[in-house]
Amino acid sequence: MKLRTSVIVLLLAGAASVGAWRYSDYAAHHPSTADAYLGMHLVRITPQVSGPVKELGVHNNQTVEAGQLLLVIDPAPFELAVQQAEARLQQAKDTLVADQARVVAAQAQMAAGEATSREAQQHTARVRELTAKGATSQDEGDAAERAELDARDNLAAAKAELTAAEAQRGASGDANAAVKAAAAALGQARLDLAHTRITAPATGIVGEMDLRPGSFVAAGRELFALVETGEVWADANFKETDLPRIHAGLPARISVDLLPGKTFEGEVESLSPASGSAFSLLPPENATGNWVKVTQRFAVRVRILDPVPGLRVGASAEVTVDASSSTE
Repeated sequence: MKLRTSVIVLLLAGAASVGAWRYSDYAAHHPSTADAYLGMHLVRITPQVSGPVKELGVHNNQTVEAGQLLLVIDPAPFELAVQQAEARLQQAKDTLVADQARVVAAQAQMAAGEATSREAQQHTARVRELTAKGATSQDEGDAAERAELDARDNLAAAKAELTAAEAQRGASGDANAAVKAAAAALGQARLDLAHTRITAPATGIVGEMDLRPGSFVAAGRELFALVETGEVWADANFKETDLPRIHAGLPARISVDLLPGKTFEGEVESLSPASGSAFSLLPPENATGNWVKVTQRFAVRVRILDPVPGLRVGASAEVTVDASSSTE
C-alpha cells in the first residue's frame, strides 16, 4: 500500500514538473501583459473660418461615413466676400486693359517720333549739301538743324512716355501683379466659403459634440472629436525583460474586457524607443540614496487584424505575442 502511494506521489510530482516546465516554456515564448488598452485614430474637428452654426448634419455618438456633412457655418458673409473679390478682380483686369491701351498709344507715338527723327536727319543732310554748294541759304540750313533737334526731343519724350506706361501696366495678362493679387484674394474668398461646410475626413464615430444651430464657432478652436473606426490597435506595456523576444511582424492574440470570450488576431507593428516613465512630464530621479530598481515597461503597438464595430478607444485588453519564431 505504501509502495502504491509512493508511486502515485511520484507520478503526480512528475506530472506537475512537466506541467510547470511546459508552462514555463510556453511563457518564455509567449510574452503576455494585461497592461494594454485599445487605441484608434482621433481626428479633432476644427473649423478654419469663424461664424454661427447654420446647420448640423450629425449628433453626438453618431456613425458617419467619409465625406458626410457634419455642419454648416453661415455662408452669407463669405458669399459676399466672394462677390467683392470677383468685383476687384474684374476691376484689376479693366485697369490692365486701360494701361495696355496707354502702352499701345505710347508705342505708336514713339514709332511716329522715330520716323519724324529719321526724316529730319535726312532733310538736314540734304540741306547741308545744298548749303555747301551755295544752292540754298544758311538760314535754311539752321532751320533744318533746329527741326532735327526738335524731332530728337520729341522722340526722347515719346520713349519716356512709353517707359512710364509700361511701368504703370506692369506684366501683361494673368502675370500682372494687380491681377494676380486680385485672383489670389478671390481664391482665398472661395476657399473660405468652401470651409463653411465641414465634412467627415474619414469613416468614424462623432464624440464630445455639444453644438446647436446658432452656436458661434471660432477658427482654430476644436469643436469635437471623430474616432476613426477603420484601424484599431492595442498599446501593450510589456516588461523590459520581454522586449528581446518581441519584434515587428510577430503574430499576437488580443482579448478585450469589453467583449468577454472573444479573441482577436493581431500583429506587432512597432516598439516604443523609450519607457513610459521617460516620456512623462516628471521623469523619476534615480540619483538618490534610496533608489530601488523597478522593472520598466515599454509600449508595444499591436494592430488588430479583424476589428469589429463593438471595440472602443481606451478599453482594457490583454495581449499575448507569439515569439516562438523569434531568435534572441
